[in-house]
Amino acid sequence: METSTDTQNPPEAPQSSRKRKVWLLGLLLLVIVAGLGTWAWYSLVGRWYESTDDAYVNGNVVEITPLVTGTVTSIGADDGDLVHAGQVLLQFDPSDSEVALQSAQANLARTVRQVRGLYSNVDSLKAQLDTRQAELRKAQQDFNRRKVLADSGAIAAEELSHARDDLSVAQAAVSSARQQLSTSTALVDDTEVASHPEVMAAAADLRKAYLDHARTTLVAPVTGYVAKRTVQLGQRLQPGTATMAVIPLDQVWIDANFKETQLRQMRIGQPVEISADLYGGAVTYTGTVDSLGAGTGSAFALLPAQNATGNWIKIVQRVPVRIHINPEQLRDHPLRIGLSTVAEVDLHDQSGPALAQQPPQQASYTTQVYDRQLGEADKLIAQLIRDNSAPGKTAQR
Repeated sequence: METSTDTQNPPEAPQSSRKRKVWLLGLLLLVIVAGLGTWAWYSLVGRWYESTDDAYVNGNVVEITPLVTGTVTSIGADDGDLVHAGQVLLQFDPSDSEVALQSAQANLARTVRQVRGLYSNVDSLKAQLDTRQAELRKAQQDFNRRKVLADSGAIAAEELSHARDDLSVAQAAVSSARQQLSTSTALVDDTEVASHPEVMAAAADLRKAYLDHARTTLVAPVTGYVAKRTVQLGQRLQPGTATMAVIPLDQVWIDANFKETQLRQMRIGQPVEISADLYGGAVTYTGTVDSLGAGTGSAFALLPAQNATGNWIKIVQRVPVRIHINPEQLRDHPLRIGLSTVAEVDLHDQSGPALAQQPPQQASYTTQVYDRQLGEADKLIAQLIRDNSAPGKTAQR
């Protein structure tokens, strides 16, 4: 019986060996298929996309700083508040600026009246010159007549001498009047009251005083949300002191830091998909590559790396890439500055440049809230010049 059992066991060894070979062959085929699939995915899809999670929301941080010295008497907005362009954010005590403005107004009015006097003086000197010239003609005629009489012996030589003296005096008077007229004319020549240098200088002083007074009220340059408020009521501020910031969250962008090895096929204008950690995968933004940085982040760091040492280790550098976000999506799902995002760039479109080819054709960000102040100052100046240029009722009486 033992002999028959031994003769039946040996066939099992070749059978298990064949199973092992089948499993190994299947595993090999699986690895080959996986490798081919990976290669096909990379060739057809993977190599046309570059992504990074080193990407953050950035935007304009409009600092609110005073242009004049003042004491804070009112704070119009706090952190997180929405403010519109032109809305009052801070107010200073206006007492000193109001006094300076009133003084400048009085100075302009006085200057306009003085310049009017210069024009009037020219007219008076012209009339005086005409009178002197008439006296000169009369003296010349008297002298000519007496000279004829003196030659005939009808009058004494002494009377002729007096006529000659009168003629000399009349000539000197005409010369003096002409010189005075020339001097006065030079002060107003080729000008009118509004364009006279003295009036323009007084108007410039008034314009400065008006702007200093207007700047005691700080307004929001743009529409946005208040952040970083540090100013307190009663605080004495100097020009340039940071008080708060206004952030327009409808104009943010993404600063994505890609590895230098990822930039080979990246071009301006390529489409980008963005997801923010704030919303997770529930919200996907679309955007475009706006620009590629002119240098690596380490090159622009406060303390750049110094590689000229013996302990140098090569590190893959990262270059900031600015990505423009679709404003409609941003309006539906707002982002905050500094939030983490993931950006994936589609590299299929290679038609765009790697660097900008033309300078900007217009300002990227502007505000017109300060133009109104200068316009109001010019209106006040024009009104003062008109009021003090025409003769008043008192002068007419």
